[in-house]
Amino acid sequence: MTITAAKPANAPVERAGPVPATLAGVLDPYWLAPVLAHVSGGKSIASVETLEVIRTVATKVRFAVRFDGEQATHQFCIKGLLDVDEATARGGPTCVLEADFYNRLAPVLDLRVPPCVATVVDRSGQQAVTVMRDLIAQGAVFCSALDPFTADDALASLTQLARLHARADLLADWIAPRAAQLARMTYVTPEVLQDLLDGPRGEGIVPEVRNAGRLVLAMRALAERDAARPQFLLHGDAHAGNIYRTPEGMGLIDWQLLQRGGWALDLAYHLNAVLPVDIAEAEERRLLGEYLAVMRGHGCVMPDPEEAWAQYREAVVYGYYLWAITRRVDPPIIETFVGRLGRAVMRHDSFGLLGV
Repeated sequence: MTITAAKPANAPVERAGPVPATLAGVLDPYWLAPVLAHVSGGKSIASVETLEVIRTVATKVRFAVRFDGEQATHQFCIKGLLDVDEATARGGPTCVLEADFYNRLAPVLDLRVPPCVATVVDRSGQQAVTVMRDLIAQGAVFCSALDPFTADDALASLTQLARLHARADLLADWIAPRAAQLARMTYVTPEVLQDLLDGPRGEGIVPEVRNAGRLVLAMRALAERDAARPQFLLHGDAHAGNIYRTPEGMGLIDWQLLQRGGWALDLAYHLNAVLPVDIAEAEERRLLGEYLAVMRGHGCVMPDPEEAWAQYREAVVYGYYLWAITRRVDPPIIETFVGRLGRAVMRHDSFGLLGV
């Protein structure tokens, strides 16, 4: 393993080297000791205790380490694609992207994110793992994907998103326009997408919005319009499951869909994913106004209220498409998000606004 070039003082140690493909591999003391050498002062690892394993697409593992000669333990969380099938392993570039977020952006953002200790990145193999401090041990509470937010909760979380969006000066070539990538992807064909929408996830959504062909065209139209608008630094997947609470306020996790794009992609997805439909319908325009005010307070030039509302209404398609094509997540989560976002597409006539 070799250490890459120096980073800012509060940046994690970035190591280039092989990335284990299994949980047993990343918790092997012989592999883990050099990764944590800057924490231990170069000591060997006396013991590793697994505290919790959370498997979604990626695996997150909370664990405690005791270094040789010490009685106290240090608690961490490691994240990567561990013990996954070949198809899931092809998602490795998103783990590299997340590691790059912690290496390059997190140290210079005024944003509440988990303190990252180290990353190990295999760029040729396009795999990475990220080692963070265990926030639960420090009193943080992680939201579940289906935790219903109040309007006040949403205001607190979108204030964090605004801090991210306001740093468009940090956009770089390695941060891609995800909406455009989704619009071009071919691994979920319209026929497969229609089968998915005809299942339980499509219940309660009118046939016109449950139409896969129209959804694909709407996503392409949205990507084209979005590319012509000012570009912001976006989270890309800000549902409640990627948010945690601390006494100081909310924070954001899961940077595997970090991207560039119009601010409305994040905002429309976020509000309609975290808020129950009735609250979103009643509060979203007010919350949009609050967000625009916060962004202007950061010195950003934002559209007037009517243009912002139009962009927001169009952008709901991004989240709806993202969850409509999702397969490797628990069905109740998929069905809830497709339902919330699909109903938002219905009430905003997003397809009509996009000309499809």
